Amino acid sequence: MEYEIRRAATVPALNGDWQAGPWAAAATADIATFRPESSAHRPRVQARFLYDDVALHGIYRVEDRYVRCVHQGFQESVCRDSCVEFFFQPDIGPGYFNFEFNCGGSFLCMYIRDCRRVAEGFADYVMVRAEDGRKVQVWHSLPARVEPELEAPTTWTLQFRIPYATLEPYTGALGALRGRTWRGNFYKCGDQTSHPHWASWAPVDELNFHLPRCFAPLRFA
Repeated sequence: MEYEIRRAATVPALNGDWQAGPWAAAATADIATFRPESSAHRPRVQARFLYDDVALHGIYRVEDRYVRCVHQGFQESVCRDSCVEFFFQPDIGPGYFNFEFNCGGSFLCMYIRDCRRVAEGFADYVMVRAEDGRKVQVWHSLPARVEPELEAPTTWTLQFRIPYATLEPYTGALGALRGRTWRGNFYKCGDQTSHPHWASWAPVDELNFHLPRCFAPLRFA
């Protein structure tokens, strides 16, 4: 598997419009490989990514049900809500980033150098600092809190802009990305919804999204 991150012709407006402007030229990734531990709920999840000289741009479109969102604020446990995630490992530095966004726009992110599980979380990691996280911009179609759960079919979108200035304190200078290849994966989960599920773009060989061995190439066009 390989995903091509194309260069944005113009900076995408931060408005969640899946079809508008430069998004129409982006490749679409289907997040459609569900772990067998999932409930029978199988939302349709698609993602598109672009890059430019200053940032990575991402947008997710989710045709969902049983939507719930109760964790609010930076570095909260958003994976327990209706959540989409982007994990990526740059081609410099020892680690990878996990950006996890719930449908209400709150997010968690870390830089993980050794993903072996220990009592404190991971063997070697650092939480992205608040001053770096504030540089990330997020647009979400649903309210910041969704409770009680929305059982009816609900389509929601989430868009974000991750500037390289957020990443470089942890990796060092990234430089020009054209022609380079990173590795990563795209996810959808809902750990504490009434119908929990775990889906990925590239298959994962156990119920654990923190598996760099299962990342696939992300090629910058």
